[in-house]
Amino acid sequence: MRVLVTGGAGYIGSITVEQLILAGDEVVVFDNLYQGHRDAVHPQAKFVQGDLKDRAAIDAALEAHQPDAIMHFASYTLVGESMQQPFLYLGANVTNGLNLLQSAVEHGVKKFILSSTANLFDQPERMPIDENERIIPGSPYGESKHILERMLYWLDRTQGMRYACLRYFNAAGASAERGEHHDPETHIIPLVLQVALGQREQFGIFGDDYPTPDGTCVRDYIHIIDLAQAHILALRALDEGSRTYNLGNGRGFSVKEVIDTAREITGHSIPTKVVARRPGDPAVLVASSDRIRRELGWEPKYPELRTIIETAWKWHQANPNGYAR
Repeated sequence: MRVLVTGGAGYIGSITVEQLILAGDEVVVFDNLYQGHRDAVHPQAKFVQGDLKDRAAIDAALEAHQPDAIMHFASYTLVGESMQQPFLYLGANVTNGLNLLQSAVEHGVKKFILSSTANLFDQPERMPIDENERIIPGSPYGESKHILERMLYWLDRTQGMRYACLRYFNAAGASAERGEHHDPETHIIPLVLQVALGQREQFGIFGDDYPTPDGTCVRDYIHIIDLAQAHILALRALDEGSRTYNLGNGRGFSVKEVIDTAREITGHSIPTKVVARRPGDPAVLVASSDRIRRELGWEPKYPELRTIIETAWKWHQANPNGYAR
């Protein structure tokens, strides 16, 4: 299958591209390199530098490469930033996605995978969170993904476009060749490992008085390769109809557990400091992945926190400056 991957130079996108190529698919990466890295793109993938705000560039890419399917990762993704710049997220994320979808329909692309988010569930009534949980987006970022999910619902009904919406919790870890490099970095595991590498003096814990066993927030971490494999399984299943899945390990680890595990793996003390809570941080967020396990046979190969951090540590040791030359 020929797959066009938007945001294929980013963290999740680049490793999904890698896994698609290992599975024998042809891949075209479409990325503006705003947060992505050219060196993260698999050498067997075709690369198109383009921006989703430019409809003509999207049309040209689809005309030139004629993909069978699209995986859409390209997005502004910072929850906090979306609270400060709501129009950037409610504007750019939505209109860029609309450009892509309109072009896809006009060029006959009938399969679409959306990188969605667990930020759809700001006030979950049940834990673990399954696909039947009520949707109350936690930010303009989450709202932008919800709007795109609704667009896909109607394109299925009116245009026959089959889609899968994959709602992630916390992607983490690395493959042998590709890992996590954001600027700014906001994710816990790379931030903790930056302390071990001597790039930060300490790690700030946002509150230690939550109603959890050790007082710190509990989150569900999913290895990046397991996440990529879920995308591929969902893509293969689209002939049987559209679908929506929550993706996570189904178990949670606290901030302190992450830090303690990183200390064991790196041999570094990793100094920490407790700082004020971040507004809106729930005490616990854990996904139920029962539906995708049942329907597609997906099973995480790297469910252990230690394995997730070990793979990230190996990549960061080998690439202490990420993809920066």
